[in-house]
Amino acid sequence: MLAQATVNGILLGGLYGLATVGFSMVWGVMGVINLAHTSFIMLGAYVTYFLFEKLGMDPILSMPFAMAAMFVLGYGIQRFILNGVIRTSLLLSLVVTFGIDLILTDATSLAFTSDVRSVNASYASTSIALFGTLVPLVRLLAAGLSLVLGIAFFVFLRRAGLGQAILATALDREMSNLMGINPQKVFALTAGAGAALAGAAGSLSSMLFPVSPAMGVSFLGAVFVITVLGGIGSVEGCIVAGFLYGLVQAWAAYFLGTNFQEIVAFALFLGVLVIRPQGLFGRAFFGEHA
Repeated sequence: MLAQATVNGILLGGLYGLATVGFSMVWGVMGVINLAHTSFIMLGAYVTYFLFEKLGMDPILSMPFAMAAMFVLGYGIQRFILNGVIRTSLLLSLVVTFGIDLILTDATSLAFTSDVRSVNASYASTSIALFGTLVPLVRLLAAGLSLVLGIAFFVFLRRAGLGQAILATALDREMSNLMGINPQKVFALTAGAGAALAGAAGSLSSMLFPVSPAMGVSFLGAVFVITVLGGIGSVEGCIVAGFLYGLVQAWAAYFLGTNFQEIVAFALFLGVLVIRPQGLFGRAFFGEHA
């Protein structure tokens, strides 16, 4: 039973890591805590649900459509709303993103009601036996694709010109501006990329969790814990911390009961803040802007 719980926790942790990457990058590059991030996860799940329900499209194949839709939404919100308040204060950006989150959640409820929906792929109940442990195929696919997307984004940041511009802006906003990099465009592209990754996480989540306007709330605590644990702005930190978070939750549920999952997770959050505030892979410059 412990082995089964460990496998399930690690696989779910991969999805949590992907769900956190965009949130962490926006925080690291712009110094903005985007509370609307989990709404992008929820909306990505809805895109996958309707493509599955109306067109019979496999959830995996619908993921690029969810990512594209969330990129446009995230880019637009950053370009036309958040860029105007980013230089004011952290508190104002929190208030604005909280308001955006409420608008997106309430608009989804009005448009599609609050009914709980589900995406039941043909392989939803399939499991693979591995060393006496059953590995759910859906969780394995979600964790594997999350890892692939996380690595791809990590490589993009280090190798692509636009990725280098994002890292340069995170390192020194004023100096990057002097080098010809437009911070406002970089911010919008970073927000769009973060929202696209959240949309991918939403697509994968639709196969594991009920789809509803409130589903994003269940990710909020996880993305905060994983961001701090992995290090603000660190893609590799998010992936590693996501797996660790899933494992810790699984072990807490196994040894102490499901009621203690969140307690143990947030105790981990506080412990990291006290012992290593920059996280496992964090760097001092991320999120430090004048």
